[in-house]
Amino acid sequence: MEQQYIPQLFEAYKRGFEMRYQDAEKAPERKDYYFKVKDDLPRVQVVLGFLQGIVALGQCQSLLDVGSGRGVFLFPLLREFPDMEMTSLDILPHRVELLQCIHDGGIENLHPIMGDICCYNVPDKSFDVVTMLEVMEHIPDTQAVVRNAVRLARNYVIVSVPSKPDNNPEHIHLFSKEDLRLLFLQQGCVKVKFMSVTNHTVMVAYINQ
Repeated sequence: MEQQYIPQLFEAYKRGFEMRYQDAEKAPERKDYYFKVKDDLPRVQVVLGFLQGIVALGQCQSLLDVGSGRGVFLFPLLREFPDMEMTSLDILPHRVELLQCIHDGGIENLHPIMGDICCYNVPDKSFDVVTMLEVMEHIPDTQAVVRNAVRLARNYVIVSVPSKPDNNPEHIHLFSKEDLRLLFLQQGCVKVKFMSVTNHTVMVAYINQ
């Protein structure tokens, strides 16, 4: 196998894709390029570093990643924590299908779900950690996003958002640190911690002390 691909994830994706489409008359294009090895983005590095610390403390054995998209955060997460139970929640069917191929190909700790974080209805505190990287700026109902993320998390909610205006027409909010602080404290978080990276704000909301 060519070395420019993330080995375990790429092989699982290929197996799962072939299983899904082996009897199909016309299969869609396989998205191999999503699995090319590249440097982790700064915001991803910051979040992975925080997770390393809380995993060592036994505070993160299960995680819900909201808006996993093309795997910019999820794939490094799977690479670094191959034994963690991870649920991926996304509203786009083709994104969920790609992740389901990975699961079917052998990454059984990945559980892809198609759904909306504003109304994702599973029991309270179902996950040790909820991550929402580059998600909140896309969703109209900010209060619903925060309320449900906090409800679902046992220990932490981790968020990243742009810190400056940009030209992306899908970005409908620009949050200041104070905006984020108030949103999460008003939903019952005990404190928040900020970590700045270039053009982005990363925030950790603590559900407990």
